[in-house]
Amino acid sequence: MVVLSPLLDLANLYLPPFRIKSEKSIKISLEDGGIIMKGKIDLLVVSEQILLMAIESKQAAFSLEVGRSQLLTYMLVNPNYNHATYGLILNGNSFRFFKLVKGETSQYAVSRIFDIFNPGNDLYDVLSILKNLAQEARNLIINN
Repeated sequence: MVVLSPLLDLANLYLPPFRIKSEKSIKISLEDGGIIMKGKIDLLVVSEQILLMAIESKQAAFSLEVGRSQLLTYMLVNPNYNHATYGLILNGNSFRFFKLVKGETSQYAVSRIFDIFNPGNDLYDVLSILKNLAQEARNLIINN
């Protein structure tokens, strides 16, 4: 949160129409075999109409891959099928964005890994993506 919170602030994601929610417990039941998965999500960026982004953070010692299935599960339980859901996994040094488009066959895309130790400091790229997502969500809210 030391690294992420200022980025969310600079991207205006703490301002209306957005709210940041933390530690949201979810429970889903998958139809294949009745599997029940429980977990807590670290942060949700939401507005009244949409879930913009699910954020999963891991300790710096962990690979970003550790949180992939957990994040995608959170994104899949988003009840709104009308727009893409975004996700972010970070470990304090590295960031990876996800985009999930739900449908009969849900599909997701994964960004490259942005790292604060790369030459030029990828935090600027992460901030730019967060700002673009915020603007896209504002446009979606206005048009609905």
